[in-house]
Amino acid sequence: MNKRLYVANLPSQITEADLRALFSKAGNVMSVKIIQDRQTGQPRGIAIVEMSTKWEGRRAASMLNRKDFMGKSLLVKEVTNKRDFRRR
Repeated sequence: MNKRLYVANLPSQITEADLRALFSKAGNVMSVKIIQDRQTGQPRGIAIVEMSTKWEGRRAASMLNRKDFMGKSLLVKEVTNKRDFRRR
């Protein structure tokens, strides 16, 4: 099962290839998506990285959270699924 990670505080000049290379140290990276502003098309400083297993995702989060990368301290957290609560 894949594990998605939320990555924040990214430098503006970072590319998806840079993130893939960084996260590949922790395991197999399935996909990388840098989020861009809808109006300007500029990067918003956040990304979603998908690792191949839960274990690799947790390892990447623990290895890279608060790590200095290109002059910025990264924030890496595991994405949690929102639960669908129904009203009674």
